Amino acid sequence: MSETHTFRLDGDEVPFAEGQTVIQAALSAGRYIPHLCYHPEFKPHGSCKVCTVKADGRAAASCTLPARAGMAVESDTEEMNDLRRTLVQMLFAEGNHFCPSCEKSGNCMLQALGYDLGVMTAGFRHFFPDRPVDASHPDLLLDFNRCILCELCVRASCEVDEKCVFALSGRGLDKHLVVNAVSGRLADTDVALGDKAVEVCPVGVILKKRVGFAQPIGARRYDARPISAQALDDAPRPGNHRSGCGACEEGAK
Repeated sequence: MSETHTFRLDGDEVPFAEGQTVIQAALSAGRYIPHLCYHPEFKPHGSCKVCTVKADGRAAASCTLPARAGMAVESDTEEMNDLRRTLVQMLFAEGNHFCPSCEKSGNCMLQALGYDLGVMTAGFRHFFPDRPVDASHPDLLLDFNRCILCELCVRASCEVDEKCVFALSGRGLDKHLVVNAVSGRLADTDVALGDKAVEVCPVGVILKKRVGFAQPIGARRYDARPISAQALDDAPRPGNHRSGCGACEEGAK
């Protein structure tokens, strides 16, 4: 067994094992830190910065910040939550997110995080980019309008499915999700309904055909419980291991 240490999160002691990051330790201890691109089955890379905290007075992404004994971490403060609201507003502004008509409404992490943080205004002028929809695949629809560049589908497709169907192309405002096929069409790849890449999208980019709105809005995942509660339910920790969770399996070794 690894030796357990503690750090302070918003004034409370949080235990952690050697090698854990701040967000891993917090979620394991039942303490929620808002996040979007972090997923327990993949090595964190800090792309969205929504999980930013202050550690010993310095801002850092908690998904990539190694926990250290005695460190003082601030997360649930007005300053940090203001920053997160701004980041969420920017993500909404950079894409085309029309929640009332979106099939992912109620199951969307971006929408749920906006509710949880109390985002009430647009905050920024929306770009309304011209993005395509790819309906070429017989079982899947790609709506690039909602992509937040979290890279989860990219990593899942390469690391779990071993197909590398998706990739990111471009830089800055031109950065966008692409399909790894000469034609650029999803139909010309070997992606399948059961792939991990199909399941990990936190928004409404990758959608299964012929099941739209089968579950009514109002009775969906984040309609029933806020994202902060759902994240704690799903967090890998002793007594709450999830089947197929790489973080759980690694910790059990």
